[in-house]
Amino acid sequence: MSQLPLSVVVITKNEENNISECLGSVRHWADEIIIVDDESQDRTVEVAEKYADKIFHRRMDNEGKHRNWAYAQAKNEWVLSLDADEYVSDELKQEISRVLPDTKFHAFSIPLKNYIGGYWVRYSGWYPAGKLRLFMKSRFKYEEVEVHPRVFLDGETGHLTKDIVHKGYPDFEHFLASLNRQTTLEARKWIHTGRHMSLGRAVWRTLDRFPRSFVGKQGYKDGFIGFMVAFFASLYQIISYAKYWEMKKKQPKK
Repeated sequence: MSQLPLSVVVITKNEENNISECLGSVRHWADEIIIVDDESQDRTVEVAEKYADKIFHRRMDNEGKHRNWAYAQAKNEWVLSLDADEYVSDELKQEISRVLPDTKFHAFSIPLKNYIGGYWVRYSGWYPAGKLRLFMKSRFKYEEVEVHPRVFLDGETGHLTKDIVHKGYPDFEHFLASLNRQTTLEARKWIHTGRHMSLGRAVWRTLDRFPRSFVGKQGYKDGFIGFMVAFFASLYQIISYAKYWEMKKKQPKK
């Protein structure tokens, strides 16, 4: 397979156990691999040096700003954004190689195939749940906030059918650790953007998320895994609020 004029950009932090599979999946396919490392304390950079064309060291200030900076380092107009615990399937590489050279679109959404342990989560809104991961960098920008930044795209979006595989949750311990990090960032985002969140709204969202995920999005078809995904989706809301409430209490009074 000939190399595409495509830059693969990967954000890393302590990913020595995942980075080889991620970068190995795009080696000899994309003509540029870029790593932007956020002060890893393990062997992430050492391992990445075997694959990457460029490695940058930059402390993450907020997710949106960090990603925008990373994409700006690419030499190619087309960028494929990956997380270090993801890899590109062979089928997706073939699809991108076929579609990209002659397309009218400025970005593509790609399905994410998410796993918890060895289980592929098919429901609860987790699949196909396409994400804008392939884009022209001059047309694409993230909102510069700490977590769940919105995408701003100047152009049209196409939709690919093959998968990026995400194996970010080896077990529920890792899932809970991610939930803890994400809820902290969510609370900070509410504080920094001046968003007001009331207890009543937080409780309503907490009560709403479980049936929406487990019943409305058919999470029950994933059995116990689907139950836990729905439970964590519900828990996310009230934990974010609890952290937001604490942060508000610690702010100096005006």
